[in-house]
Amino acid sequence: MDRRKHRRVPAQVKGYLLGNSHEVEGTMIDLSLGGAKFESDLDVHPGKVIVIRLVIPGVEEPVSIPEAMVRWVGPQQFGVEFQNVDQDELDELEQLLVEFEEAEGSGHA
Repeated sequence: MDRRKHRRVPAQVKGYLLGNSHEVEGTMIDLSLGGAKFESDLDVHPGKVIVIRLVIPGVEEPVSIPEAMVRWVGPQQFGVEFQNVDQDELDELEQLLVEFEEAEGSGHA
C-alpha cells in the first residue's frame, strides 16, 4: 500500500543541494508536492535538513526549498520531504508536476 499523500511523477531536473555548509549539484529524479527523490553525492542521513534550489528550464530564478528533510538514503540516492514551503514555491512545484505529467502521457499527442 502506498503511504504517500501526494501524486509523484518522474522528473529530471538539475538542482543544487546545500548541506554541510557546501553546495553540491544533484538531479531530481521524481517529484511530488510533498517531496522528491534525488541522485547526488551529497553526504546526508535521515533527519538531516538541507536546502534545495531547482533549476527549472524556462524559469528565470531557481525554485528554492529552504527546508527539505531527508527521509531515506540509498546508494547515490535519497528522498526528502519538503517542510514549510512558501505558497509561491508550491505554485511553481504544482506547475512543474503538471508539465511532467503531460510530458509523460504525451505518447498520443
